[in-house]
Amino acid sequence: MTLTNTIHFRNLRGDLFGGLTAAIVSLPLALAFGVASGAGPAAGLYGAVCVGFFAALFGGTPTLISEPTGPMTVVMTAIVSSMVAKNPENGLAMAFTVVMLAGIFQILFGVFKLGKYITLMPYSVISGFMSGIGVILILLQIAPFVGQPNPKGGVLGMVQNLPLLLTNINPVETILGGMTLAIIFLMPSKVKRIAPPQLVALVLVTIVSLVFFPDVEIRRIGEIPMGLPKLQLPIFNGSQITTMLVDGAMLGMLGCIDTLLTSVIADSLTRTEHKSNKELIGQGLGNLVSGLCGGLPGAGATMGTVVNIQTGATTALSGLTRAIILLVVVLWAAGLTQSIPMAVLAGIALKVGIDILDWSFLKRAHQVSIKGALIMYGVMFLTVFVDLIVAVGVGVFIANVLTIERLSQLQAQDVKTITDADDAIILNDQEKELLNQANGRVLLFYLSGPMIFGVSKAIAREHSAMADSDVLILDLSDVPMLGVTASLAIENAIQDAHDQGRQILIVGAAGKVKRRLEKLGVMNFVPQHNWFLSRLEALKQAVDVVNANGVSSK
Repeated sequence: MTLTNTIHFRNLRGDLFGGLTAAIVSLPLALAFGVASGAGPAAGLYGAVCVGFFAALFGGTPTLISEPTGPMTVVMTAIVSSMVAKNPENGLAMAFTVVMLAGIFQILFGVFKLGKYITLMPYSVISGFMSGIGVILILLQIAPFVGQPNPKGGVLGMVQNLPLLLTNINPVETILGGMTLAIIFLMPSKVKRIAPPQLVALVLVTIVSLVFFPDVEIRRIGEIPMGLPKLQLPIFNGSQITTMLVDGAMLGMLGCIDTLLTSVIADSLTRTEHKSNKELIGQGLGNLVSGLCGGLPGAGATMGTVVNIQTGATTALSGLTRAIILLVVVLWAAGLTQSIPMAVLAGIALKVGIDILDWSFLKRAHQVSIKGALIMYGVMFLTVFVDLIVAVGVGVFIANVLTIERLSQLQAQDVKTITDADDAIILNDQEKELLNQANGRVLLFYLSGPMIFGVSKAIAREHSAMADSDVLILDLSDVPMLGVTASLAIENAIQDAHDQGRQILIVGAAGKVKRRLEKLGVMNFVPQHNWFLSRLEALKQAVDVVNANGVSSK
């Protein structure tokens, strides 16, 4: 597998046009996310350029557009505020170091081929997490939207200061923010196909602010330094190294989830299949370089990717084109953005937050599953008011426990002890006849399906209820996987039968199932000649044992 994406020029026009359109969509979002994060608008632009270029060049999804996204910005905002509060001099540089660490983690995830596991999360957890991030992004935009500086304390500080913010609204900036939202929401679909509403709102409302409110004090972006960024060398603080590593892992994991979910969307639109591990390496390289350049972390962006594909892009050339166009803006045209009002960027980010909310599942989660709805709302609450890692960890844990409980209940139905042919198991005529000949002296212990640890209780329960018999047949023919806990429960059943003087026959144990039993020492209780591939042969042997015992007792 080659490291770089396969790029060809057979679709040059479509790829160039797709890259240009994606760049136009990206510009206002990059500025908005840079301001929202607290790292500044330049950080948003550098992130869009660095992550977009290297993820396109080395990634595994040709049409994917990578840039700062809402979820990544929310996490970065928390990291920046935390690092700056604890270390005012080097806090921002440490935040960019966390971005580099996130990139390194993503590269490691890709190298160790963990891509296929990263998105193995219940949808209720993903939905609650993403909706929680949407709520955070909305809350963080309220202050700049109404013309006020963000209060300290993050989301909780915003909620606590909400009444004060609403009573001190700056009317002009609020009007500008409202106009931005109105344009984005109300622009006709026909016009949207020609020009992205975010860019139209950015240009029009900025012009309105300059023409109609020239003498009003309006908070604006200000001058963005043009030219190449200064390299941000990694800075570590001994007392915060653990926090930085945890933040880096969390940021990297979120970027992986965000990207791979978007890659699946790209696959569905292009009828192709992305390479998840290669994509993670590309994203990691992009975030590593972005951190070095003082840029925001990024991931696969749904809006940019969909626009890119819809305008005809088929290869990574579109992503490279988009990054180069944005680089030209950074190098020579950044001065044109200094008059953009902060309220306009708040309006753009506010719309992103609204879009991140999983409205479809929020409206019908309770109809699909009450437990799923409770998990989703719980994860959403923890994401907003507690911690992102805690939210995902608790959500995944509870969802998995409930799933394992349900699977264990279903699997427990396939753990049966049978003494005659009338019980609920499919036997052929010969097997039924042999079981009837045994007159209840042969106990058939039948298991089916993967024996996960939750099934061990059912095995122990059936084992305790076993009737008196001469022979125990343990039928594992339909068991493809035997977990450690279930193995130990089976070992106990075999050992008890052996201690009670019963003959033990094992049927159908093969491959990994047989090796696991052998490693547990089951051969000490069941000699090799008592292992059978066929249940019929085992029943014949069992009937012979019963008959022999009957003769000896006489």
